[in-house]
Amino acid sequence: MTENLTLSAITRLDLPTSAEQLVALHVNQELRLFGAIYTMRDAGHQRAIEYLEAHGELPFSLAGQALFYAGPTPGKAGRPFGAIGPTTSSRMDAFTPKLHRAGINLTLGKGQRSEAVRSACHETRSVYLTTIGGAAALLARHVVSAELIAWPDLGPEALYRLQLEGFPAWVSIAAIESE
Repeated sequence: MTENLTLSAITRLDLPTSAEQLVALHVNQELRLFGAIYTMRDAGHQRAIEYLEAHGELPFSLAGQALFYAGPTPGKAGRPFGAIGPTTSSRMDAFTPKLHRAGINLTLGKGQRSEAVRSACHETRSVYLTTIGGAAALLARHVVSAELIAWPDLGPEALYRLQLEGFPAWVSIAAIESE
């Protein structure tokens, strides 16, 4: 017996991306990410929000940018990082709506998000993407360069700008709520 298997089309998404491209994405859509994305985890989020509340803006522009919840390990085998995997996104839920309103239009991590984050995505026309947990060494192969941007004292939780090439991701919260 022969079964027909249909493979879903994989969409290339260049970062940073436009609002028009974001609203065209739909839940469960498979993507390959190319271009610039920033990394931050718990300590970086805390510092960013404190600065935002004190100064009304971030010390660097992240407007229209993508944010990956990750803490990379030191470089290895000629790559910027030995491993870089997604952090559980719900740990950043208290900070995410404020960062969306400050201009972040795409977040990437793993796991479920709160209703507040879902609402902020719809309000700001932002998206939440997920990627594979437990495959950090494999994912590191899709990072072609990395630059430290801010807070070097935070080590792996500092703010980095990465250049991605073919990084796998799936849409988990779309910019527009499906009906």
